[in-house]
Amino acid sequence: MKIQNLIKFTLIIFLLTISTVFASDPQIRFAWLSDTHVGAGAGAEDLRAAVRDINLVPEIDFIIVSGDITEIGSNAELELAKGILDSLNSPYHIIPGNHDTKWSESGCAKFPELWGSDKFNFEFRGYRFIGMHQGPLMRMGDGHFAPEDLRWLDSVLTTLPDKNQPLIFVTHYPIDASVSNWYEFLDRVKKYHTKVILFGHGHRNKIYDLEGVPGVMGRSSHRRNQSNGGYNIVTIKNDTMSFCERIVGKTTDHTNNVHNAMRHAPCAMLNPWHKLSLHQRDFSTEPTAYERPDFSINQKYLAVTTKWTFDTDYTIASTPAVWQDFVVVGNRAGTVYGLSLKDGKKQWTFQAKWSIFSSPDVADGKVVFGSSDKTIYCLNIEDGKLLWQFTTQAPVLAAPGVSSGVVYIGGSDGIFRAISLESGELLWEFDGVAGFVETKPLIHQEKVIFGAWDTYLYALNKKDGTLAWKWTNGNPGILLSPAACLPVAAKDKIFIVAPDRFMTAIDSKTGATIWRTNAHKVRESIGISEDGQTIYARCMEDTLIALSATSNSPELIWATSCGYGYDINPSMPIEKDGIVFFSTKNGFLFAVAARSGELIFQYRVSVALVNTVTPIDAYRVIATDMDGRVMLVAIK
Repeated sequence: MKIQNLIKFTLIIFLLTISTVFASDPQIRFAWLSDTHVGAGAGAEDLRAAVRDINLVPEIDFIIVSGDITEIGSNAELELAKGILDSLNSPYHIIPGNHDTKWSESGCAKFPELWGSDKFNFEFRGYRFIGMHQGPLMRMGDGHFAPEDLRWLDSVLTTLPDKNQPLIFVTHYPIDASVSNWYEFLDRVKKYHTKVILFGHGHRNKIYDLEGVPGVMGRSSHRRNQSNGGYNIVTIKNDTMSFCERIVGKTTDHTNNVHNAMRHAPCAMLNPWHKLSLHQRDFSTEPTAYERPDFSINQKYLAVTTKWTFDTDYTIASTPAVWQDFVVVGNRAGTVYGLSLKDGKKQWTFQAKWSIFSSPDVADGKVVFGSSDKTIYCLNIEDGKLLWQFTTQAPVLAAPGVSSGVVYIGGSDGIFRAISLESGELLWEFDGVAGFVETKPLIHQEKVIFGAWDTYLYALNKKDGTLAWKWTNGNPGILLSPAACLPVAAKDKIFIVAPDRFMTAIDSKTGATIWRTNAHKVRESIGISEDGQTIYARCMEDTLIALSATSNSPELIWATSCGYGYDINPSMPIEKDGIVFFSTKNGFLFAVAARSGELIFQYRVSVALVNTVTPIDAYRVIATDMDGRVMLVAIK
């Protein structure tokens, strides 16, 4: 009995001590969660544990959540994550990360639907907190500040009531070269009273210098190899920001009560892993000239020029369609543009209700595309007038394939459809797809072939939509699905590459594997020659390769080191008139001789990811980039 009374007395004294510390409370105290990855392993369990732990910590003002909330950005994962986070006792402010935006079945619409926005901006006790993500939106590549998001940032900064207000930024990526236009952000925030940039992505606690701006990376809430997960508690007091890592603990019985009270002590009573002085910084006096993107390669190939550029002002993540004198493309604002091929001047526009990530296809003077507003549209290409629309049950991110008067297109509702190009009437549908479809289908030998984010490549009978076969690489991981690759075919073979880094040849009639190879470190970028004899694949490091399409084994014809570095852009190599054109995640356009593999030119048009290009002939190429621009690149 005396021992129990002693424990109780000790606990009371300790809690009174905590109360005394909190009486001189720091100016601000917040919990910082990052990279919760709900849907992966113990992600949801670890987040629940962290939320319970945060709710026990005294005087938490708010919580910051800095991206990668889920593993694949599915609606179910996002809804589960929100349900867990909504049980926090204090307000929380949240942004998505690349795992939430790259594999989003909603076309990145579900996140703002659930949380009201994918950005935040609030003031607390004299400090302003500004949070924004870096995508990338629906495409594999570096992080990137979308042009529409940079305009939002400009609107926030230029309307600050107090231009000297201390600013704390929250991003997902570290703001360095892992974000293709990192400097656009840093050049802006250095004009203001920026104190620090907080970010996740790396799953560990780490200190950064971002061109003179202090940066701090926060750990993932995942337990990793430990028994429990964790998070950070950040305090601001006396112009100092302190970072304390907290490991989520477990209470087993009353004998641990004192220990647990100590666990829930304020950061001041713990040992911070980092302290940051928030003194005034004058970035205008920096002596260092920081690196910026290099366009000097364009001086080596002076015969290559950009003939015209049209800026849509919003993210473009699709390939442009060309028909006669028209170039057609849609953007994240849901606007479809019909441009003149000759000079890039706007001929017409059409407004969908939500974003467009679907690459349009054109046939018989009609242009077809899908939208995140759950609709498939068909327009008259000459004036942009709506001819018909077909409503589905979920966003349509996939590109259509038009063949013999029929539109073939997948969606995010688990249904693949065949629709009459003339009338918009449904001809058949296949409802056996377990993941969303994002690419254009291949129409080959009376079959419709496409991949989905469910680990499968599907082959449907063109006539009635029945399943002919489906193929898997044997990997259960959804992120290794052959879903971002547009398959190509030669005679009785289907060729794909996938994130498992294998190239595979598949029997088009049976779905049996003919051969597989991981000798070349490929990913999602594959193409075929105009004569169907050669397969092209862009490797993840520097090299474009050509293989025989007719051999029953992976027979290399040539390999060209193009010097583009590490690249995971899924954009396809496209041959036109004996020239193979392809683009990269950092804005480069390459041209290689199809027969020999000789590098003809490289030309930089952007710092952003350039989508699969549309060659007009050997001398002209239409390109779009994630900065929302449409360009005609020409060789004199």
